[in-house]
Order: sequence, then structure tokens, then C-alpha cells
Amino acid sequence: MDMHTVVLGTSGTTAQDVVAVARGAARIELSEEALAAIATSRACIDELAAKPDPVYGVSTGFGALAIRRISPELRGRLQRNIVRSHAAGMGPRVEREVVRALMFLRLKTLASGHTGVRPLVAETMAAILNAGITPVVHEYGSLGCSGDLAPLSHCALTLMGEGEAEGPDGIVRPAAELLAAHGIPPVELREKEGLALLNGTDGMLGMLVMACADLARLFTSADITAALSLEALLGTDKVLAPELHAIRPHPGQAASAANMLKVLSGSGFTGHHQGDAPRVQDAYSIRCAPQVAGAGRDTLDHARLVADRELASAVDNPVALPDGRVESNGNFHGAPVAYVLDFLAIAAADLGSIAERRTDRLLDPNRSHGLPAFLAGDPGVDSGLMIAQYTQAALVSELKRLAGPASVDSIPSSAMQEDHVSMGWSAARKLRTAVDNLTRILAVELYAATRAIEMRDGLAPAPATRAVLEAVRAEGIQGPGEDRFLAPDLEGAYAFVRDGKLVAAVEAVTGELA
Repeated sequence: MDMHTVVLGTSGTTAQDVVAVARGAARIELSEEALAAIATSRACIDELAAKPDPVYGVSTGFGALAIRRISPELRGRLQRNIVRSHAAGMGPRVEREVVRALMFLRLKTLASGHTGVRPLVAETMAAILNAGITPVVHEYGSLGCSGDLAPLSHCALTLMGEGEAEGPDGIVRPAAELLAAHGIPPVELREKEGLALLNGTDGMLGMLVMACADLARLFTSADITAALSLEALLGTDKVLAPELHAIRPHPGQAASAANMLKVLSGSGFTGHHQGDAPRVQDAYSIRCAPQVAGAGRDTLDHARLVADRELASAVDNPVALPDGRVESNGNFHGAPVAYVLDFLAIAAADLGSIAERRTDRLLDPNRSHGLPAFLAGDPGVDSGLMIAQYTQAALVSELKRLAGPASVDSIPSSAMQEDHVSMGWSAARKLRTAVDNLTRILAVELYAATRAIEMRDGLAPAPATRAVLEAVRAEGIQGPGEDRFLAPDLEGAYAFVRDGKLVAAVEAVTGELA
């Protein structure tokens, strides 16, 4: 099988597949098992549709309007109408990778054989993804309950050949034009199918999966920048000894301490305290770096567990069960996903906060143990990194605001039928901003720490540190000197961290880090 092809069966998918489809060029295939399961559940829906008894989503209205029984001749219109009316999003467009993840995860549930759609619906969704067509989805419209309704509705609208979508060339056009250009006939929805396309936690889950991938890299990056700051401040690496972390056996803490030790191996900086009164111990932002980053790592592990469970789930209402029943349920409620999205925002805020404190210490001559004020070439004439730290502090302040949980802010809707919602989509949106802010905060620490290390004379940095210095400078990110336009250097450092080049530079020396 081609390594860029993801095959969807009936048992869910993996985080790696989500990232491959959302961010990469992975193509999607539906397995024969999935197509057979879809056809079997559709037969159940057709049988129920022919009976006089009302079945939610098949022969009734939706939400607070479920009390009305819909006659057979109106059911196609019912399904079209739910898509059109629910495609009510507003605000800026959502990123392409988020929409692709959302569509792929909805397709994952369709493939489970629990939704009652025809195979044609699932095959059309796969074709749209494979063609690189991305529906226009807006920032606002999901309360994270009954699914990410408005975002998913905008995607379903594209299946119907309505609304707007972005083509593989990045140009937004009418969806009908894009489907025709790729030879994809629009779908005429039948009983249950409109509802099945809208009822899932797919948007918030897709963003959770991608945030987990990004944060895994950032926790490793934070261990590296913390080690560089420790080195630049002539701190001690004795606090990183494995036996100290073994007596408080949090796995994330041990992993972070081990990473920092690997980065600092062979350093000539550590322990060389300035002055006649050596420090007995370093400040908390240095000494407790593994404890804080490690707590974040353990939070990430929990979030991955929740994501994996959701990736194995079939989220729809009602669902078609193997025994032929079609039952209403509440599995679309986003609480499990919303909670960990909020928890990760807290972890990101604290990690950014401690990184900023280390940066500030590097710039303060009263606490930096011999470094010039603000790491300036000529303090007073030059301001050095004074305002770079302001920028970092502003990012930290916003991170703290973003750490306020969205999941506690339920707001009732649908005439009080949907009287408790998860706000998981909102939790996911703010986490994406938090992840980007954290990347920038770590980039400023990296920029300050590398400059500080180069300003120390007569001491040899660790081999891993030297590799970072060489890689940073090879990217055109400048070192110490007189004041210059700093924004390009900071953006370069941001890209260096974001793209994984920091971790790659260190691992080329140390081997794989946790």
C-alpha cells in the first residue's frame, strides 16, 4: 500500500492518520468492510423509513421540532433543509487543516456503519477530500453539543454542491463549480443523511489531535530552551539527577529532567558561579523546570488517551446498532474533549510563564551572574533584548487569559431542548492560539539564551548547545552585537522552533529526546 494512503475501516482511526490527512497529502480509501457496514446500516434506515412509527432523524423533525412526523415526500427536503439552515457560521474562515481534519473524522464515523447513510455519501466525502476541495467554514457557530453543527453543516453543504469551497489552488469558488471540475456529482440527501453529516465532535477532536502533536514537540523544545538558559546562567545540573526524580515518580518530570541532562552533557558552563559566594541553589524557574514541563507532559498523555478513545468512537444521533435498532443517545456531547482542551491550555500557559521568567533573568544584570544588561552590546547606547522580553510578556499575558476554561460556560439553545452544551469548539479554537503563543514565547527564550551563551568568554558550551548555535546562525538569525531591527530575528527563531529544527539540531548530537 502507498504510504500516503489512509484506509478507513469500521473501527476508527489514529492520530497519525488525522495529521497525515489534515496537514499532508494523504489520500483516503474506504475499506470493503466499511462499505459493507455502511450498506447494512442503510438497509435498517430504509426499513424503518417504510414503517408508520416515527423515528428521530428519519421521519421526524430535529431538536425541539422532533415532535413533528414528516411524510415520506418531504423527507429529502427535510435533510437538505437541516444542512442549509444549520450552515449559519459567521466570522473569519477556519484554517484548511482544521476543515480537512473535521471532514476526515466525520467520514471516520460514517465508515463505522452506525450512521445509516448510503455508501455514496461516504464515497463522495472521500472524493472531495482527495480532490483537495476544502469547504469554507467559519469561526463561530458551534456550541460543542449535538456536534460541531455549523462547521459540519458548511462541509455538508459542499457535498450537496452548494455554498463555497476552496480549490486545491487556494482559490475560493462556488462548490458546484469545484465538484464539476473534479467530476464529483453532488449528493441528493435522503432520510437520516443530513443529520448524520452534522452530528459529531469532529472539529474539536481534529484540533485536539493536532494540538497534541504540536505540544509534544513544544514540550521537548521547552526542555531544550530551559537547559540553554540554565547553561547561560551558570546554573547547576545536579538538580536533574535521575535519583532525585525517582523519589517523586511523575513520568513527565523524569522525561524532562532526562532531556535537560542530555542537552547539558559535556557543558563547561554549569556550576561556574560568579563571585565569592557560590549559589547554593538556582531560582525556581531554573530548578523547577522539569517539574513544570513534566506536569504538562503528563497532562498531554491524558489528553492523548481521551483523543484515542474519541478516535475509536462512532459519534452520531441516532445511531444504528448491530441488532437493527436505531436509538437516540447523547454521545455527541463534547465534554470529554472540551475538558482536556481546556486542561492543555492551562499547561501551555504555565510553561510559557516559566519560560518568560527565565528570559527575564537572563536580561537582568542583578540576577544574570555577569551578563550585560538586557544582553546589549553597549548597555545604555544599546537596549538589547529589552523589548523582545516585552513582546514575550504580552504573549504570556494572553496565554493566561486563554487558560480560562470554555467548558464551564454552557449556554442553552434550541428552545431549551439542548440545555447544556460543552463549548468544546471554543476550547479548541483558543488552544490553537495558545499553542502558537507558546511557540513564540519559547522562540524568544531561545533567542536570548543563545545570545547569552555567546557572550560568555572562556567557557565551552555543551556539544548539543553548540549544535543549536550553529543551526540558529545558519538560519540567518543573528547573534550579539549592536542594536538592529529585531523582528526578523524573532520571526526566524519562531519558525526554527515551530518547524522542529530546534529539536532536530539537538537530537543530531544527543539522539532521540522524550
